Amino acid sequence: MVFKIFSLGCKVNSYECAALASLLQAEGYQEDDSLTPDVVIINTCSVTSTADQKSRQHIRKFQREYPNSIIVVMGCYAQGNKDYILENIKPTILVGASHRHEIPELIREHQKTNQQIVRLDKDTRNLVYEEFGITSYYENTRAYLKIEDGCNNFCTYCIIPYRRGQLRSRKPEHVISEAEYLVKQGYQEIILSGIHVGGYGQDLKDMTFSKLVEKLLNIPKLSSLRISSIEEVEIDDRLIQLLKDNSNLAKHLHIPLQSGSKTVLKRMARRYSTEDFLAKIKRIKQEIPRIAITTDVIAGFPGETEEEFMETYNFIKECGFHLLHVFPFSARSGTPAARMDKQVAPELKKERVNKLLALSKELWENYTSQFIGQNVTILVEEYKNGFNLGHTTNYMEVKVPSYEGKIGEHITVKLTKDMIISK
Repeated sequence: MVFKIFSLGCKVNSYECAALASLLQAEGYQEDDSLTPDVVIINTCSVTSTADQKSRQHIRKFQREYPNSIIVVMGCYAQGNKDYILENIKPTILVGASHRHEIPELIREHQKTNQQIVRLDKDTRNLVYEEFGITSYYENTRAYLKIEDGCNNFCTYCIIPYRRGQLRSRKPEHVISEAEYLVKQGYQEIILSGIHVGGYGQDLKDMTFSKLVEKLLNIPKLSSLRISSIEEVEIDDRLIQLLKDNSNLAKHLHIPLQSGSKTVLKRMARRYSTEDFLAKIKRIKQEIPRIAITTDVIAGFPGETEEEFMETYNFIKECGFHLLHVFPFSARSGTPAARMDKQVAPELKKERVNKLLALSKELWENYTSQFIGQNVTILVEEYKNGFNLGHTTNYMEVKVPSYEGKIGEHITVKLTKDMIISK
């Protein structure tokens, strides 16, 4: 049988699709875009209302394109919208944030009965980590390694804890085993991923995220280990020391801020103060001076006044972030923030997003300019139009003119302004 698999949303979704593809291939399935698929699997996203809409559109698109195929819908949108999907979309098989490893078995069951199959847990807060085995999501020379699922934070704007369930860590021995496998396969960089990566180990005895990182760094011939995202409160002394002492731990941290206003942070139910956040950023920069620190910011959270927005704007400059990922607030039905008074008008949200994006561009140009004229090392991930493209350890994306591709190699060059790819 031929299958097609499509992922929306985050790298965790992409990882899960790669894991499921491996399961299907192990059972004799074939992935071939030149053939009409017998099975189409869509991994949905629900992080914003736009993500919900895209999930619906893609499911219906595949139903139109492949009317005789088995349509499997899974993921966050599926988990939270069961009744609507069953009544209006009617896929062949519906699973949510669990039971994904059962999909090959569910396909066989449908072939026998020709009946629609639904596997959804009503209570996502009691899920266990779903182990797929040694399989990862690859991007040329880089591999994403999922270490946990779910989140316990319940920020007032976020639907993901309701969709993904409680934080559940993957067994350390499974993480280490998969990382060792990736190194043996020649992957030059491993990126630790999950829904709440820094929360790893909270549900395990005598295990923390920094302890896991230390174990991974001890793997022989591990070229580069990168952390996808981590909350400020989870960056402990041990992790800072590991960043300082280990050249193969990427000198880049993505630390979500969301807001620099004390009052907005309180409405968001974020678990830190601006004072502690700023102190941690300053300490990291002092210990690892040239590290890149990037962040997430939400513009237009309910009730955000102009004064609160400017508190965020100025706090970002005080922290000296190097790049911002900016998002307009998106109300998610079922979250406390969606019920809050004083929702910010769309045009005002757009205006604030644009101000933050302009600030981000300025911060990034200031940060990268200090490396111009210096030697930097790049992991080449792609060769395109006469350029080797890749990232430095501190997240700079660089293009180097060359007559030959050097994908998978580390190359050292003297950086010029033209080599830096704008963010």
